Amino acid sequence: MSLYGVMRSSVSGMSAQSSKLSAVSDNIINSATVGYKRVETEFSSITMPSGSGTYNSGAVEARSRYAISTAGNLDFTTSVTDLAIEGNGFFVVADSDGTPALTRAGRFVADDTGDLINTAGYYLQGYDLGTGGVPAVVANSMAGMTTVNVAQMQLDADPTTAGSMGGNLPSNATAVLAGSWPSDNVAGSDFTAKTSMVTYDNLGNEVTVDIYFTKKSASPASSVWEVSVFNQADADPATGGFPYAAAPTSPLGTPYTNPLSTTDLTFDNTTGDITGTDFVLFDIPDGQTGVNFSLSEMTQLAKEFGSVNPEMNGNPPQAVESISIDSDGTLYAVYENGNREARFKIPLANVASPDNLDPMGGEVFRTSSDSGDVVVGFAGENGLGTMRSMAIENSNVDLATELTNMVVAQRSFSANSKVFQTGSDLLTEVVNLSR
Repeated sequence: MSLYGVMRSSVSGMSAQSSKLSAVSDNIINSATVGYKRVETEFSSITMPSGSGTYNSGAVEARSRYAISTAGNLDFTTSVTDLAIEGNGFFVVADSDGTPALTRAGRFVADDTGDLINTAGYYLQGYDLGTGGVPAVVANSMAGMTTVNVAQMQLDADPTTAGSMGGNLPSNATAVLAGSWPSDNVAGSDFTAKTSMVTYDNLGNEVTVDIYFTKKSASPASSVWEVSVFNQADADPATGGFPYAAAPTSPLGTPYTNPLSTTDLTFDNTTGDITGTDFVLFDIPDGQTGVNFSLSEMTQLAKEFGSVNPEMNGNPPQAVESISIDSDGTLYAVYENGNREARFKIPLANVASPDNLDPMGGEVFRTSSDSGDVVVGFAGENGLGTMRSMAIENSNVDLATELTNMVVAQRSFSANSKVFQTGSDLLTEVVNLSR
């Protein structure tokens, strides 16, 4: 082993400890950085071949590895768009050029256009549910995603498409003579019972419909009731009812007829239950066609008319009041009336060896040849963790460990510098021998 070898070995040791101190420094300064993954420095020896009776000094090599698979502790916040993952997986983000990456840093805020962006300038990616349904996920690709936007949540109106009502029709009611049933729509039309319900057209306007129940006939075995639906706006102003305008034109210029629909209900006189058709289909002016109004819970018993749980779906225009994000990654718009509508599905991605991902700036990572291919799915499925809104993942740095590592690296650096100094002193002695 030459004196130069001693000095080269000690320089190698100082260089390795310097790398470790750099990693420790990065860890300490990023200990409060959301989603940061600590750097671990590992050493491996480099040996040189030696002849018989001689020894050639080697060196040491420092290699850095990111502890990406180790999760940090969660902190809870008051922002719905702060997201954390409990378990495996990464958020899919993209830079301004659309290049995808992975991250655990989930502190997202809306920019001036409503796009969710984190502190490093990466945009959260997800599947837009505005077209209905969840797009097919490409399991090994991040294609098909778009930037999650919370500003494009304008007023929303849902037209009525269905309804239902239970209740009772009196079994002892007298049958109304033909020619004066509501379906005839003549002045003086007679009926047994009437109720009204509010529906909504395609623009969210209220359309109140009058629903008439009329006993048409009865036999020992069964009774037949007519159900007729009219647009209340077309009622005769003088009578508040019949005759309704026979062929009015809607505000949008589409003519329709009154009644909007008519059907017959048949009741078993023994049980009081409906034995045949138990619904009526009708079209709402300027609204949906074929609205299914279920009457399956109606009975015919010896009691006066009464309705139970009358319901029509749909709602008038509602403003988005807030958003919410479920544990499966579904982002909902929450309207003033409390209704929720799914707008985006936020996926998670993972790789076979997360610790071998390539780190980029801003706590994001990209796949490498050693990490394996990306696998995309949804939270809570196929080994992926769950998503938690109003939470962030802190760095996985332990300050006590890092301070200990700093002291150890400092002492090792000092020891190597002492070896170098000793080699230098010996070399000086050799040089002095020639004087």
